[in-house]
Amino acid sequence: MKPNIIAIVGSLRQHSLNRALAEKAAQILDAEAAFEILSYDDIPFFNADIEYPAPAAVQRVREIVDSADGIWFFAPEYNHFFPAVLKNLIDWLSRPISETRPQVLAGKTAALSGISPGMSGTGIAQDHLVTLLSFLDMRIMNKPRLTVPGSSWETDAEGTLILSPAAATFLEEQARAFVKFVNYPLRHPAMF
Repeated sequence: MKPNIIAIVGSLRQHSLNRALAEKAAQILDAEAAFEILSYDDIPFFNADIEYPAPAAVQRVREIVDSADGIWFFAPEYNHFFPAVLKNLIDWLSRPISETRPQVLAGKTAALSGISPGMSGTGIAQDHLVTLLSFLDMRIMNKPRLTVPGSSWETDAEGTLILSPAAATFLEEQARAFVKFVNYPLRHPAMF
């Protein structure tokens, strides 16, 4: 059975290069995994006053994430950090659903990729994201991670993502590695 991978793009822009990168990953994994890009532009700012019951949009994304076998984050880097919209979504996903149901990210496998104009790619933002996801008990595939620097070199004259042969090869390697990682059972389950 194909694993179910949910892509979370850390940008709400319709023509985001990170969304385009996620779409290229979907093409690579077409025969190997069910792949969906999560839509979350209707998620409100986190506010404990509206946490219970959670807004319908939050309930919808929680159900999608809960059903996933793997979460693949595609995020740009803003001021050496990942975007606020992504942090807001993760804040909602990190909260207990109820007194009897925990948050939906714990135990989920995660991969990280990103493209950005700067020369660091998205490596610094990814390091911050790893810190947060580790705290939330996600199982992170630390190698390979994909950071694509100098996004202007990876697009055509109209700004469409084309990816250099090297970046395309790295994306394909990461995609195949993530499917294996999602399908690989833990040898030593965490003890609580």
